[in-house]
Amino acid sequence: MMSERLVLAYSGGLDTSVAIGWLGQEADAEVIAVAVDVGQGGEDMDVVRERALACGAVESIVIDAKDEFAEDYCLPAVRANALYQDRYPLVSALSRPLIVKHLVEAATYHGATTISHGCTGKGNDQVRFEVGAKALAPHLQVIAPVRDYAWTREKAIAYADEHNLPIDVTKKSPYSIDQNVWGRAVETGFLEDIWNGPIEDLYSYTSDPAQPRDADEVVIGFEAGAPVTLDGKPVTMLQAIQQLNIRAGAQGVGRIDMVEDRLVGIKSREIYEAPGAAALIAAHMELENVTVERELARFKRGVDQRWGELAYDGLWFSPLKDSLDAFIASSQEAVTGEVRMTLHAGKATVTGRRSATSLYDFNLATYDEGDTFDQSMAKGFIEIFGMSSTLASKRDRALAGE
Repeated sequence: MMSERLVLAYSGGLDTSVAIGWLGQEADAEVIAVAVDVGQGGEDMDVVRERALACGAVESIVIDAKDEFAEDYCLPAVRANALYQDRYPLVSALSRPLIVKHLVEAATYHGATTISHGCTGKGNDQVRFEVGAKALAPHLQVIAPVRDYAWTREKAIAYADEHNLPIDVTKKSPYSIDQNVWGRAVETGFLEDIWNGPIEDLYSYTSDPAQPRDADEVVIGFEAGAPVTLDGKPVTMLQAIQQLNIRAGAQGVGRIDMVEDRLVGIKSREIYEAPGAAALIAAHMELENVTVERELARFKRGVDQRWGELAYDGLWFSPLKDSLDAFIASSQEAVTGEVRMTLHAGKATVTGRRSATSLYDFNLATYDEGDTFDQSMAKGFIEIFGMSSTLASKRDRALAGE
């Protein structure tokens, strides 16, 4: 009789490496390790694959999902101007549904009954993994050793030593770090005291914005809300992010220090770096200002906020998210053109915009010769526009005996 099979979201680190053998024993299952490359850097993915096998996995799968992540997850976030609490560009939140999708696909292919992840019970990721998995494959069970069995770092180190696992357990960063091509998130350690300011050693994707350097000017071209050129040269979404990570990162763009509202109800202090994301979203917002009609733009701001909240809360695979995606896609039909930005001193500043689908009419906007706006119409417009509030004011004054 074949053993049960379990698919593990594998990072190559201590916790998930230890989880391979431990889950195999506790769940009496064959463990299939799935590592998804979303541009997190670090170790070579072939090394990660071999480590999983050495730790006892019956199969170790490595998936290069960088382009998929950029096109199917980061691009929708740009079109939605997705900034949770108006600041956080969803660095970790965007990668989780992609990882879940590949875990479920692996579970289906290998006939697994259970998936597992290394999340704690205090964070958002446990929700993103499990709600996403239930939406895609309700029959799958979930095991979270760190959360469900109080699996501490000390226990993990002891297990690794006892079983001679091929993993270095001597290096311990004081921070919890998650990163991918869209950005980098840093928490814990001395940052948990929210009075403590961040130090320069925290940062990896960005240079110190206070250091003097020459500014960098870039022109980003969009088609239907998607970045397609940098300085006139065609780029894929992944290339746009990667190149702007380098250029905007060199100028210190995209540093964020914030206390955010976690889904589980607690507030958490986070340090983020997202230079490419910050530049792309700022440029996209400005192009929408030029090309999207006023009432549509006003309504879309609320949709964008809700979209970001759904992604943050782990409801990527949900009916509301699907419907908002359809609305946002429709809103992007005319968002085509170029935006010029100056990257300098930690800021991505828009200095120019042009579009064949622009709603900006120079002759209507100008106050100089050539003005085609008929100002004589304004007086009647004001009378009609303000009529309801004028009538209400007269009534209220009468009721007050004035």
